[in-house]
Amino acid sequence: MKLSNILKDECIGVGLKFKDKTSVLKEIAQLAKKCSVLQEVEEDKIFTALQERENLISTGLGKGIAIPHCRLDNVKDFVVGVVTVPEGVNFDAIDGKKIRLFIFIIAPSKDSNQHIRLLSTISQLLRQSGFFENILSQQTPESISEKFLFHTRSDAEEEKEFSNKNLFHVFVQDENLFRDILQVFTGVISSSVVVVDSQNENAYLSKIPLFAGFWNDKLIDFSKIIVAVVDKKMTNEIVRNIDQITGGLDNSNQVLVTIQNLFYTAGALQL
Repeated sequence: MKLSNILKDECIGVGLKFKDKTSVLKEIAQLAKKCSVLQEVEEDKIFTALQERENLISTGLGKGIAIPHCRLDNVKDFVVGVVTVPEGVNFDAIDGKKIRLFIFIIAPSKDSNQHIRLLSTISQLLRQSGFFENILSQQTPESISEKFLFHTRSDAEEEKEFSNKNLFHVFVQDENLFRDILQVFTGVISSSVVVVDSQNENAYLSKIPLFAGFWNDKLIDFSKIIVAVVDKKMTNEIVRNIDQITGGLDNSNQVLVTIQNLFYTAGALQL
């Protein structure tokens, strides 16, 4: 699924003002309704679904950004839109700051895998240097669409999948870094990913009487291994993203990345 195919110009609102969170969701429902994909869906139904998702937990990610999204029955395709709010609006963001950029998704209820990948892809876009400021500076839906797709040029030029694969093992001992790194892999359409619970060797050695005296400090209590099979063509991009998240892998003592060439792969995993 190409992001370039589901971002709709008619679903882009530029330089808007809102008094509260409810008015934002109503405007998003109105914009989404303009898309032909949702012509059979009532606007109130879209609004209600968005509101129910927000009641679960706010989609305000912080740093002025929110990704409101919902799933609807009888919807066959995804709809993505953008709303810019230069002055910002309170949206119960995790950092308490006003939201200035909304990227919303209306998704089919039966396609959770693609929905998760799309959320992850957008999340990665928002990490790109200059993306936030670039989108906010635009004055028309057309220019927002153009700039948005400029940052997804690798997606717009998506190549056919091929069989050459690499196997990633990413060992992570920090929960916050783990969440961000996992999103890197879930945003890659051609990847198969699993997470393995693990423990540092010290957790075992400390229980052996011979070695018990070596660890007086608190042992590391978070350890996960991300195992992923991805196309080789995505390897450099994934490594760059992880490097950015960690502030430099060469200086990290909480993340270890290994990559192996695979001779043969077949099949895939569901999310």
